[in-house]
Amino acid sequence: MSSAVSPLLTAADLPTGSADIRLVVTDMDGTLLDDAKRIPPGLWETLAELRRRGVLFSPASGRQYATLAREFAEVADGMVFIAENGTYVVRDGVELSSDPLEPGVAAGVVQAVRRLVAEGPENADVGAVVCGKRSAYVERSDEAFLAEVRKYYVEHRVVEDATALDDDVIKVALFDFGSAERTTAPALEPFTATHQVVVSGEHWVDVMNRTANKGTALRRLQQELGITPAQTMVFGDYLNDLEMLDAADWSFAMANAHPDVIARARHLAPSNNDNGVVRTIARVLGLDV
Repeated sequence: MSSAVSPLLTAADLPTGSADIRLVVTDMDGTLLDDAKRIPPGLWETLAELRRRGVLFSPASGRQYATLAREFAEVADGMVFIAENGTYVVRDGVELSSDPLEPGVAAGVVQAVRRLVAEGPENADVGAVVCGKRSAYVERSDEAFLAEVRKYYVEHRVVEDATALDDDVIKVALFDFGSAERTTAPALEPFTATHQVVVSGEHWVDVMNRTANKGTALRRLQQELGITPAQTMVFGDYLNDLEMLDAADWSFAMANAHPDVIARARHLAPSNNDNGVVRTIARVLGLDV
């Protein structure tokens, strides 16, 4: 692990305004947003100053593109959205890259979840979200589950059979009302031989292609824009952010991050509840916002 800076980001920790940053990429939940899912103070002013300086800001999230586009609707022009954990990247409504699952894979995951609920631990309470390019699809219609789905998937539909869909499926996300790491992830172990099974939060597990992650999407974007890792600043807090951190010299784990993320990042930022992303951007780029 590289030496981490202090969460306070004092003058002794980082130089102010001396970095040549051209691209800022941040995870959303647990990173940019606080625990109440709120946009941090000063973000819109910071984004305006970044745009004035020619610095591209890109949200990179497990959330779907429609959800991210709604969150940043007022400033979305020219913004690149790395959605669905890197499986779907969009700029100004145009797809830049995607990594769809092979036909049948999503159906297999849905069937595995059905078996987990029917035959697994007595308290297993899990639901599948099949993530297509046009919409997300769920079989469960109970309000408790749909309330969680709405947080991340603005475009979603309740369907009778999520194994038979007319859409390009790019990811299957599983919501576990208990511990995703302890219950759902082990049940998906058979898929790890051919696909990624990533714990993306306390209650979420994502199944994607082996080639799909935020880091792969970020490296493609850097290549397309001619931006180097040395000119890239990245923020993350959970295991689905690991590869993205590797693609940036200025990689920051949040103070609230998973221990593996803190070990992988070069620096430590204040927590998501302490406005860590905005404060760190202002510090490193010398912004007066």
